[in-house]
Amino acid sequence: MQIYHNPRCSKSRTALEQAQAFADKQGEQLEVIEYLKTPATLADLKKLASQLDTPLRSLVRENEDEYAQLNLASASDEALLKAIAETPKLMQRPVLVRNGKATIGRTPEALDAFLK
Repeated sequence: MQIYHNPRCSKSRTALEQAQAFADKQGEQLEVIEYLKTPATLADLKKLASQLDTPLRSLVRENEDEYAQLNLASASDEALLKAIAETPKLMQRPVLVRNGKATIGRTPEALDAFLK
């Protein structure tokens, strides 16, 4: 199991605690990826996008200044992935990956549903 995590984000910290508790209970390893320090490659992002349970656009933080500066509102999926690879803060967080599937865990309820 992996979590793409930003320690400065309260929702990401909450999700990390929840994911770690689940991993401990299940005897699984949890890999914490601080994606701002270790950005995902374009290949990693393509794989992550294919595992998401929501449209790719949900992976993008539309409220970041760079979103508007890069004119991403009507960008293709490929352009969005390239933008995230080049500007990691555009990636929504936290993202949890488990058993070949991924979800954006902005709420404890979303994570609970994903981890069942």
